[in-house]
Amino acid sequence: MHSSLIVAQYLLNKAGDIERSLTPMQIIKLVYLCHGWMLGLYRRPLIEDDVEAWRYGPVIRRLYGAVKHYRSDPIAKPLMPEADVADALAAFDKDERNIMDQVFNIYGKYTGIELSKLTHAPGTPWSEIRSADDTGWEVIPDHLIKDHFRELAQQP
Repeated sequence: MHSSLIVAQYLLNKAGDIERSLTPMQIIKLVYLCHGWMLGLYRRPLIEDDVEAWRYGPVIRRLYGAVKHYRSDPIAKPLMPEADVADALAAFDKDERNIMDQVFNIYGKYTGIELSKLTHAPGTPWSEIRSADDTGWEVIPDHLIKDHFRELAQQP
């Protein structure tokens, strides 16, 4: 498992390679989708951080804390020192890179709002956990995320 920050940095690097940028909402949702597809297809987590059911969808608190100061602006700087990035990026295995590449290629074109709608629609793990009063910060268990993405993978 990896820090959500290094998964986010991998995706930011991919975006930078094609001269695109990502906002905090986009990166949080993309990291969640990478984690979900890793659980659903390979039955193992990608990130070590909990995913929480916040008001506007699934959020990874550590990652949110690192990018929230950008608000809705593009993330402009690396999330960790360059010396740490190279070693951390090298730790991803082939399956993890494949998932992250596919998620970026499929979902990376969506806005943060579009990704938010996608990840907190009815029937998603977020919708199963989120309380009706909108006051909680409950953790979304990996088993719910895994089951949801396994079901998505089986759809034609």
